[in-house]
Amino acid sequence: MYFAALLARTEDGWEASDMELDDVESLSDLIDLTRSASVDDDTVVALIEQEDTWFGVVRVDGEEDPRYFVSNAAAASRSSYGSMLTDELLGKDEEDDELDELDLDGTEDGEDEVIASYSDGGSADGDQEDEDEDDHDDVRAGAEPAPAGPLGDPRLLDDLGVSHKQLMTLDGDALSEIADSLGATEVLEAVR
Repeated sequence: MYFAALLARTEDGWEASDMELDDVESLSDLIDLTRSASVDDDTVVALIEQEDTWFGVVRVDGEEDPRYFVSNAAAASRSSYGSMLTDELLGKDEEDDELDELDLDGTEDGEDEVIASYSDGGSADGDQEDEDEDDHDDVRAGAEPAPAGPLGDPRLLDDLGVSHKQLMTLDGDALSEIADSLGATEVLEAVR
């Protein structure tokens, strides 16, 4: 179960809105949704939480590059929405996913044959050199695995009242604690 909300900073404080994750299929969608909540290109903070397993924070300031933080990257990487953030933070591109789906061994049978043949130590084509096998494994391996702990920019909320030390140690109802430090508890609870 996910909870997601957008907190947009205004001249009068924070405004909160429920974030519909059903329409979010990529990190670009998430960023576009976050930017759309901005008032006069001011700061917007997207908060995502999955049942006390992990939480993520995305901060957008006008047209500047978004900043990200995930409390537990290993747990988040096993989640559809969390993996969007961890893939970005680990440098895994959407193109990597497309490469994984390609039939790189040149057979008509596709990837299933390649996966099965590599799992038993053989190669898809007995005549291929070990070097070719290593190249294929490199493509399938993709980016480094997600660490079991925080990942991203822990200082992304420092100037808003949530210190990096506080952010790194949050657990449980982390989003409420973040909202409390931002002075946005009431508006966040109104959309919860």
